[in-house]
Amino acid sequence: MTDELTFDVTSNGLQSTIRGLHGTPSAPLPFLDGVVVRAFVLERPQGNVIVYNAPGISEAADEIREMGWPECLLMNHHHEAMYGAPRLDLPVWINEADRADVDMAIAGTFSERHMIDDDLEVIPTPGHTPGTTTFLWNNGEHRLLFPGDSLWVQNGEWKAVVLGDSDRAAYMGSLAALKEIDFDILVPWGVEHGAPYGYAVTREEATSNLDRIIGRLEAGENA
Repeated sequence: MTDELTFDVTSNGLQSTIRGLHGTPSAPLPFLDGVVVRAFVLERPQGNVIVYNAPGISEAADEIREMGWPECLLMNHHHEAMYGAPRLDLPVWINEADRADVDMAIAGTFSERHMIDDDLEVIPTPGHTPGTTTFLWNNGEHRLLFPGDSLWVQNGEWKAVVLGDSDRAAYMGSLAALKEIDFDILVPWGVEHGAPYGYAVTREEATSNLDRIIGRLEAGENA
């Protein structure tokens, strides 16, 4: 069982509870009723970074600037581009495999697993889309995993999102690879309206949850 994490403060601006992690206001996901998305500002000594694109970036733009201008926006996959460029002038990065499907300015791309400084890891996890990329951030107290919506939680159960153009075999391979990642907080892009923004989890719980998803995908299910 995972512990649900909720923000200490709910307002029109940034919301925080874990050191250095600031969530933007949520916004509806247009094609899935009852699901909202948000972006996250990672407040880091090496320079702030935003993970995920969501309308809340523009809504909280003034507060984000006051914290220190972010070095970049890291997108997990190309579906995030449907919201357009945020009201902040900052470089946007995405996996090279999803670049062609993004109709907004892109400053750069990545394709390999690598570190940004010594605390933030870029981990390609194709399947949901060809360029889906997971980010792992060590804030000194927690290891937070940002899987986009290739992993999310519905009614307390971890789910995948296999679409018509998803690569099921690659998806299962990426989920298997995530079992080797040491993290203790899962922070999806989208959550059910009213649900927590993230989930505290042990290594054993994470492995069990991922195994259950892999088993369902092997059986032909899509979540």
